[in-house]
Amino acid sequence: MSLDSTFFRVEIDAHVAHLVMNRPEKANAMGPDFWEDLPRLTRTLCTDPEVRAILISGEGKHFSSGMDLTAFAGIADMTKGEPGRAAHALYQHILHLQDSFTALERAHVPVICAIHGACVGGAIDMITAADIRLASEDAYFAVEEINIGMAADVGTLQRLPKVIAPGIAKELCFTGRRFGAAEAKGFGLINKVHPDRDAVVAAGLALARDIAAKSPLAMAGIKRSLNYAVDHPTGDALEQIAMWNAGMLRPEDLMTAMQARAAKQEAEFKGLKVG
Repeated sequence: MSLDSTFFRVEIDAHVAHLVMNRPEKANAMGPDFWEDLPRLTRTLCTDPEVRAILISGEGKHFSSGMDLTAFAGIADMTKGEPGRAAHALYQHILHLQDSFTALERAHVPVICAIHGACVGGAIDMITAADIRLASEDAYFAVEEINIGMAADVGTLQRLPKVIAPGIAKELCFTGRRFGAAEAKGFGLINKVHPDRDAVVAAGLALARDIAAKSPLAMAGIKRSLNYAVDHPTGDALEQIAMWNAGMLRPEDLMTAMQARAAKQEAEFKGLKVG
C-alpha cells in the first residue's frame, strides 16, 4: 500500500487518515500532482480495513487557493489543433479532474474537511464532495471561476445546490463574491466554526475519531444511503436501504455495540474487507 505523495502528507492514527495538503508556499494550489494523488490516496486508504475516516486539511496560512494557474497553460496547449479533437481532449481532461473529487464521494468512509484561510475555486469543488465541513473563524470562500471568465466544471455547480439553498448557490456562483465562515455556517455549508487552524484541525480529528469508533459496516451503509437519497425519490431511497440492510445487516456488529454500551466501554469492530 503506497501512500507516497509529493502534494500530501499522510498521517494515520486511531483509524483516522489525515491528508494534509503540504504546498504552503503556494497556498496549497492544486497542481498536477494534487489531481493524481488525491484519488489514488483515497482509493488506497479505502482498501485498509484500519482506516475508517479521512480528514483533509491544509498546511500554512490557507486551506487551498484552488487550481494552480500553471495548469491552465497545459489546458491551452490541449485546445490547439483540429477543433473537434481538441474539444474531445479537453472534455476527457475535465472528466479526469472531476473524478479526483468524486473519489471522495465514492469512498465508503466519511470524509471531513478542516478549512482555514482561503478556500476558493477548486477548493469549493473539493469540500462539496466531502461529507462534513468544519472551518476556522478566518476561513473565507469564493466560487472563483466566474471571476476568470469560466463556469466551474469539476463539481461545485452540481453539488453546492444540494448542500445549501439553490438560490444562495446561484448567487454565489453568479457573482463569485467572497463570504466568510459565519455566513457559510448560516448557509449550511459549514457544520461548525472554530477559533483558528489548530482548533479546527483538532476538532476535525476528534470528530473523525468519534466516527471511526462506530461500526464501519454501518457507516458505509449510512454514507451510501445518504448519497443515494440526494439524487433519488424517497420511495427508491427507502427501497435502497431496505436492500442494503437485508444484505449487509448481521448480528455481530449489533451485539458488539450493545454489549459495549451495556458495559459502558468502547466497542471494537472488525474492519471492512475492500478489494
